[in-house]
Amino acid sequence: MLASNQVDFAAMSMQFCLKSVRVFLAALLRWMCALVSGAPAGRTGPPETRAEGQQTTPSSVNYHFTRQCNYKCGFCFHTAKTSFVLPTEEAKRGLRLLKEAGMEKVNFSGGEPFLHERGRFLGELVRFCKQELRLPSVSVVSNGSLIRESWFQRYGDYLDILAVSCDSFNEDTNKVIGRGEGRKSHLDKLHLVRNWCRDYKVAFKINSVINTYNVDEDMAEQITDLNPVRWKVFQCLLIEGENAGENSLREAEKFVISDRQFQDFLDRHQSVKCLVPESNQKMRDSYLILDEYMRFLDCRGGRKDPSKSILDVGVEEAIKFSGFDEKMFLVRGGKYVWSKADMKLDW
Repeated sequence: MLASNQVDFAAMSMQFCLKSVRVFLAALLRWMCALVSGAPAGRTGPPETRAEGQQTTPSSVNYHFTRQCNYKCGFCFHTAKTSFVLPTEEAKRGLRLLKEAGMEKVNFSGGEPFLHERGRFLGELVRFCKQELRLPSVSVVSNGSLIRESWFQRYGDYLDILAVSCDSFNEDTNKVIGRGEGRKSHLDKLHLVRNWCRDYKVAFKINSVINTYNVDEDMAEQITDLNPVRWKVFQCLLIEGENAGENSLREAEKFVISDRQFQDFLDRHQSVKCLVPESNQKMRDSYLILDEYMRFLDCRGGRKDPSKSILDVGVEEAIKFSGFDEKMFLVRGGKYVWSKADMKLDW
């Protein structure tokens, strides 16, 4: 009996050792493949789904409901490849699905979100999200050029944050970048919108993309005067099929700066307390992005790989293919006080 038990134990030990060796060899092979391809370990081949049973909560979602824009920024990474916009009721259905899946904040973007139906479509979605879905935070990113005071009068109560994109405080630099339209002053409109945000109690934010044309600029004084609740500073990012590659509508290579240049810009503005830096590394997988068809976009491969639409397969299934890194989302400061009711701002 003792000999039999010893044989069984030896056999079990051998099986365990062989299994351990197989696991080790498989891990080693994945590491070697990643090393050869230049991709991070665990990200070789097609975008992978999340592990079974591991569910992502879409607490903050960026909905790019239109790709159309009246500006032609040379580095734009969500270009006018289609003119499609969902019908209002379908968009609301998708937003309700997201709320039921745990969405707390929605950010409407584009393209230029105030372009479609002169802002009425955007306004109705903003009102729906705040009034009916009761989301803690509703925000919008805009170039600011098409915003009218009448929009604030009608929808301002339902909007928590308005971010206006401004890459330079030199009007000529903005025009070279493509952030402009005719003889209109982008900077004059920026200040006007900032005043409207104060008058109608909407938190004001500024987004800037740092590139070869503005990387040496010192914006500290102007940003301090405008006093936004946040100043998002992005490093110019290349996305294949959008602003780089054969099928792209932009050629953004000439706008790209190095990590060192980006860090120098941040160091120059370290006195600006509201500055929130976002390098390429942080941007690629820390955003939940929905396109005009309500498909999540996975940007980890340097391009935008779409999931199926949440309108067809639901949020839980579609989000598996989003490429979203929840830890990086938290690291970059994606979770903050985003409801204007909690900001205690001095209007």
